[in-house]
Amino acid sequence: MKKKIWLGIAALIIIGISFGLYSLSSPKPPVVADGLDSTLQFEVTKENLSKTIDVKGKSSYLNETVIYAPYDASILKWNVKDGMQIKQGATLFSLDRTKIHNEIAQLEAQLQKSALEARLSDLQANVADTEATLSLSEADAKRGFVEREKNKIMNELNQVNDQISKTELDSKRKKLQQSDFKTPASGIFLFDDANAIPKSVHENDRIGKIVDLDKLQLVSYVGEQDVFQIKEGMPVKVKINALKNVTLTGKVVSVSKFAKTGTEQNASQSAQFQVNISLSKNENLIAGLSLTGSIEVANKPDVLVIPTIAVQREKDQYYVMLKSGNGLEKKYIKIGLETPDKTEVVEGLKEKDTVVLQ
Repeated sequence: MKKKIWLGIAALIIIGISFGLYSLSSPKPPVVADGLDSTLQFEVTKENLSKTIDVKGKSSYLNETVIYAPYDASILKWNVKDGMQIKQGATLFSLDRTKIHNEIAQLEAQLQKSALEARLSDLQANVADTEATLSLSEADAKRGFVEREKNKIMNELNQVNDQISKTELDSKRKKLQQSDFKTPASGIFLFDDANAIPKSVHENDRIGKIVDLDKLQLVSYVGEQDVFQIKEGMPVKVKINALKNVTLTGKVVSVSKFAKTGTEQNASQSAQFQVNISLSKNENLIAGLSLTGSIEVANKPDVLVIPTIAVQREKDQYYVMLKSGNGLEKKYIKIGLETPDKTEVVEGLKEKDTVVLQ
């Protein structure tokens, strides 16, 4: 009998030990106080808050001077090569003057002939006036009057033609002075097609351009929702897509007042506006690179902020769920600067308050 009692006691002890070990090894369920531990909680903090707009585009030369041919001619000599550094005032190329010399001589002869014809016309008019004082028949007098009026009109017409010829002559003389073409700016000269250097040109043919390698810009486009926020002079941080560790500084130099051609005519496509950003000098920066810029459109130092996801809207009002000693309180607030991550709180909260996202 005693043996059975001791066996029962031993069994109870073993069961108690097993249960104790199981309790120690099993995880305890979380204690939820007022339902707050299962929610996201954020503390109201003071920070410097800035809002940025990201843009993408290509680098290009800020200062480009396009070179056009001054007149039709053969090129006698090139004094530069593609990619060559040149100074303002240096001779870029020399043109054949033969054709324009002949055109100038022809215009000068035409004007001289016109002057002689005018003198002859004046002489004939004087003779006609003298004859008009003599006794002539009425018919002869009428014919004489018509002829004099005709000569006056012809003289006026010739004067107009002479003025046109003089203007053309002045233009050609100025073009002749460009036969030894001087560079209008300093920089690097680039042919439009380095593989087909022209041997002859027509007037206003584009030959190439002079670029300033020290001054490049980011040319980008923004939508109509962003264009009104961007102003000239705003600071920009720029990254070269191919060189992740290279960061450039820049600033907005111009914002287009007109949409990119084509976008303003397509109702289904958002209008795009060009934004040009000057770039700081960098040895890795060349034209044609893909760049990403971050334009700082607003900056407020030392303001109260909370995560934007914690702000809720009710009609025209904003509110948050504020953690208090009694649980959660619906608290209406006034907001200021908004960014995708943080929102400024102008009124309704204080630093170190805790807001809850349920």
